[in-house]
Amino acid sequence: MTTNQVDRAIAAPPADRARLLLEAHEDQWYDRKSARIEASKLSHALVAFANAEGGVVAVGLADGELEGFAEENLRHFQQIPMDLTRPPVRARFSLLDCVQQGGNTAQLLIIRVDPGERVHETSSGDCYLRIGDETRKLRFEQRQELEYDRGQAQYDGGPVEATHADLDGHLIETYKRAAGAVAPTEMLLRARALLTTQGRLTNAALLLFGSRPQQWFPQAYVRIIRYLGTDRGTGARLTLEDSSEHRVEGPIPRVIEDAQRIVESLMPRRRFLSADGRFETQPIVPRDAWLEGLVNAVIHRSYSLGGDHIRVEIYDDRVEIESPGRFPGLADPRKPLDISRFARNPRIARVCAELRIGQELGEGIRRMFDEMRSRGLTDPMYEEKRGSTRLVLSNMPRLAPDVEARLPQGSERVLDAIRAAGDKLLGTGDVAEAVEMSRPAVKVRLDALRAEGLIKWIGKSPKDPRAHWVLNE
Repeated sequence: MTTNQVDRAIAAPPADRARLLLEAHEDQWYDRKSARIEASKLSHALVAFANAEGGVVAVGLADGELEGFAEENLRHFQQIPMDLTRPPVRARFSLLDCVQQGGNTAQLLIIRVDPGERVHETSSGDCYLRIGDETRKLRFEQRQELEYDRGQAQYDGGPVEATHADLDGHLIETYKRAAGAVAPTEMLLRARALLTTQGRLTNAALLLFGSRPQQWFPQAYVRIIRYLGTDRGTGARLTLEDSSEHRVEGPIPRVIEDAQRIVESLMPRRRFLSADGRFETQPIVPRDAWLEGLVNAVIHRSYSLGGDHIRVEIYDDRVEIESPGRFPGLADPRKPLDISRFARNPRIARVCAELRIGQELGEGIRRMFDEMRSRGLTDPMYEEKRGSTRLVLSNMPRLAPDVEARLPQGSERVLDAIRAAGDKLLGTGDVAEAVEMSRPAVKVRLDALRAEGLIKWIGKSPKDPRAHWVLNE
């Protein structure tokens, strides 16, 4: 993980620093710039990092070599956030001694950028966002979405009424080892923006490292339930399995670890005939797929929404993971493979990445799709509700290539919507809304799927308001 590489490089002996910083891959949290960079160009990078998750810019590295940074230019560069960004980006500047190949001493400028509480722009009015290793200029509508998301996105940076005595020292030491940090705890927390400018702990710090974070955030837990069968049932027909309901609490790293162990123990398994002719068992959903879904839910949920928690529901034929908060406006759940990275909780996301917990938002989603497809299963399905997002990982097989070729394009999306509905009854209009197609276009695909024997229509007449589509068992 680059963010660990950068910290280790900065803490390395002067003779190794430049080489290690050059070897580190530029990514979500790290960028290299020449000392000859124009002030306006550097402001683009500072704004982009502040609008994302923060990061480090090393100035004085160019064309794979240590170029060096002249100390007399430091004051000029320190003025960039004040003069060329609005509101001013919070950035800390320091000079780093390095040794060139010939033995001469040179310096680098290290700029640490904190994630901002508001959307930042350059003095010319342009808005940038760090996405992967790119500093991307946002269009007007993208900036509007970023403005809309920013209030929730910075909840993890708000202050909490807790002290350092409320943190788990063992967890912090584990994190320091993972990050390769040798600095005192206070400095590390400040470097990761886990302290406010007044030195108070942030919500993210307590959620990540608190001994009992649920004392302040009672909604921050994961509830895991195993049902017998393919639906919940109600009353006397409730299919909840005895002793299979679990409430997982604690700091985020332990919640993920404990929830992972419990889900693994409750996951149904099925026998199949392997390629070598032997019967083997495997979980109904690939482990890496549901684990990515669980990790994404814990890291990216809306912690500002009180009274709600993450639910993992395990059925005989699927796993459903529902978390508080809708997708950020910059992400379209109807096109999950096109989602660009955007973290609702940038401080939590960065620390978890350094602990090697989870992947980037877009990367983790792509991995889920790859895992499901490698097993010949239908794609993951996302559904946005009023205040939450539900992920469905189903054991349903994908369409055979010859069947898919006979169907109109987009038919599998329609089929997946019906599969993901569970016990919710979908009429033609409901399906059209779920897949964002016109009603006539959806009707063509529904009829084609029915002709293939994949679904059936249940209703008394064409105008029956209760008519709906279900899978053909």
